[in-house]
Amino acid sequence: TGVYGDQVAEMLHQRGYAVSVVNPARIKAYGASQMQRNKTDELDAALIADYCRTQQPPLWQPAAAELKELRALVRHLDDLKQEKQRAKNRLEAQVTAQGSRDVMRQLKAQVALLDKQIVQTQQLIKDHINRHPDLKHQTDLLESIPGIGNITACHLIAELGDLRRFSDVREVVAFLGLNPRQHQSGKKRSTHGISRMGRGSLRAALYMPALVAKRRNPRLFDWAETLKQRGLSNKQVIVAVMRKLVHIAYGVLKSDRVFDPFFAQQTLLAA
Repeated sequence: TGVYGDQVAEMLHQRGYAVSVVNPARIKAYGASQMQRNKTDELDAALIADYCRTQQPPLWQPAAAELKELRALVRHLDDLKQEKQRAKNRLEAQVTAQGSRDVMRQLKAQVALLDKQIVQTQQLIKDHINRHPDLKHQTDLLESIPGIGNITACHLIAELGDLRRFSDVREVVAFLGLNPRQHQSGKKRSTHGISRMGRGSLRAALYMPALVAKRRNPRLFDWAETLKQRGLSNKQVIVAVMRKLVHIAYGVLKSDRVFDPFFAQQTLLAA
């Protein structure tokens, strides 16, 4: 139910109930596996109860208030940027078609307003981070990774939340939808891109950092070149770098240490 279920989950959790927040696609797929042919409120309730009984979904914990505020600001920033791009596209179409001057005037004003709100929201995010030492510390850790700037760091913190809910980095990669989507049948094996089942805006936020990291991150430059020589396309290399950045970010946050490009070498020497 998206944000519409948040208050229900909060209220039930506050009253001591065991709460799980589950992607509705899982429930739908479970219903299909049970050959459910009809859909009524009563049947849906029974299906959800049976899903909880058999699958034991993980318990949900509410995010801290400062994390929820950061998440709201970051998502609002994404929305503003998308609205700005749509307005610019409409303006370009009007200019190309030599359309209405009044429409173009309004579209220019809309773009200017969105530019102003984007700057304001970025400042709100910065101020919010600075008011909360834990968020500031996590941001500083992530910004120590070449390629990851302030906005990307905020995206990661806002969307990933408490890393303790992930058992390992593979769960984080899957959560972001960056895990390879494999298909195997008999002797036939193939990989069809990535699953794309996570939040698209977060994958988009990692794209430019991956381009920068591919050139400037000492741990990733040679590795990316090796992937390219093995025949991977430029897009596949970028996705692989995005995935590697997630691994590094997870390690930095879990270890509570700034990025060290020679950490792996030092570990081997110490051993």
